[in-house]
Amino acid sequence: MQATLPSDRADRLFKALADPTRREILSLLRGGRLSVGDIARNFHTSRPAVSKHLRLLREARLVVDSKHGTTSLYALNAEPLQAVDTWLEHYRVFWRRNLQQLKEHVEHTHD
Repeated sequence: MQATLPSDRADRLFKALADPTRREILSLLRGGRLSVGDIARNFHTSRPAVSKHLRLLREARLVVDSKHGTTSLYALNAEPLQAVDTWLEHYRVFWRRNLQQLKEHVEHTHD
């Protein structure tokens, strides 16, 4: 992980992203802010279970909540995903280099 992201924050981020329900919640929030009830209607789990997922996403800073009257609205915060993209870039470079070497090897063996 990028040096600017402490390991405890990276652990929370990857733990949050590891769950398919939480990834689906993030996808829903790409369309805009939603209440817990709006989010829960998209799943066959209980509203408290969705709230637990939202708490973990909030702890990973992937969502932010705000109060509008008695309703909490959740919004996507994509900023932490930049750290994931930066971390993955090292592997993209690795694979590009290895695939280029494989291509060169195959081209030389067929000459």
